[in-house]
Amino acid sequence: MDHSQTVEQIDPEAAVGLLAQGAALIDVREPEEWSLGRAPEAVHVPLGKIAERLNELPRDRKLIMVCRSGIRSQTAAEALVEKGLPALNLAGGMQAWKVASFPVVADGGLPGEVA
Repeated sequence: MDHSQTVEQIDPEAAVGLLAQGAALIDVREPEEWSLGRAPEAVHVPLGKIAERLNELPRDRKLIMVCRSGIRSQTAAEALVEKGLPALNLAGGMQAWKVASFPVVADGGLPGEVA
């Protein structure tokens, strides 16, 4: 079954609007990517750890999945939707987030980069 039809794709502006309404931003990139730069409100759950950390994800609000370009986060969102969680994919990932001029921070609150 093709689950790509069941995952809503949103742009960074829509993501920011949903975050303001209480959605959670889940960054599925690898630790090295995360440490370079991320959205300030993001929670880090690497793609390979999604299954084992499933119980840490809120089930009562939308989950916006994000990676570098939107491909890994699409995979994560599909897996979560299949399990009944309200997951969306941030199309274009952190690259689109940065292009839209939303903040990117690194460890210690310093300005971050998207590799």
